[in-house]
Amino acid sequence: MDALITLILQYLVPAAIIAVVFSLVLFLLPREVRTIFKRELKAYFTSPIAYVLFVVFLGISNGLAFFFFKVLESGEADIFGPFFQWLPWYFVIIIPAVGMRLWSEEQRLGTMELVFTMPIAPWQAIFGKYLAAAVIVFLMLVLTCPIVWTVNYLGNPDNGVIFSGYVASLMLALSFLAVTSAVSAFTRSQIVAYLISLVIALVMVLGSFPDVVDLTMNISGIGGFLAGLINKIGVWLHFSEMAKGNFQIRDFVFFLSIIGFSLFATAVALRVKRS
Repeated sequence: MDALITLILQYLVPAAIIAVVFSLVLFLLPREVRTIFKRELKAYFTSPIAYVLFVVFLGISNGLAFFFFKVLESGEADIFGPFFQWLPWYFVIIIPAVGMRLWSEEQRLGTMELVFTMPIAPWQAIFGKYLAAAVIVFLMLVLTCPIVWTVNYLGNPDNGVIFSGYVASLMLALSFLAVTSAVSAFTRSQIVAYLISLVIALVMVLGSFPDVVDLTMNISGIGGFLAGLINKIGVWLHFSEMAKGNFQIRDFVFFLSIIGFSLFATAVALRVKRS
């Protein structure tokens, strides 16, 4: 019972506060953004997409943590090793599936022109769609609460560090989602958008590992430039520092820069498509 109370106070309550703040921010946004947001969020839940993604993500993340990494048997009140350090690899697979339909589906159905004939600015449509997909990602992370309850049952973990891990995970997932949004704006095929986004996300995870940088250095001609670029977009070091509770402004700036640039690239791609 104590573990359950701790879970509610230190995990579910902050999550609820974040949800309330998000709702207030959404209410303050232009009506056009809210319209697109509601339309897109409804599309997720009126099709099997959201439910399938929830089941797959929870099956992978919680399933591996409990049965492969044996959180219960370890008896340790720590989830960075069995849970957080593996989330970037799960996100590489799952997040492109969340965002692949953002603009690809509109292009395939021929409804993108209809969206932009509405009295809304392009940025409003982009932001509204992105926020709807972000809600799906947020709910995925919230639904992993059983593992938090488990470690509180096993001992007395630092729930502040665990919360930091969730903040880092959300920032990483939102970065991958923004990249997927940009990719989906360039193609009408959801499969193509998914595969390209998956590759980019994988490169972003691997980019911080020295062995990968050394490997790209050996590519003749563009090796040095390619290695530098891959290293600059590498997310692992930023993610792992935040997930361990070591909050740095530069890490937030890094993720926000990826999100901002990717959403800007989405706008550029849509402008090119419309011209």
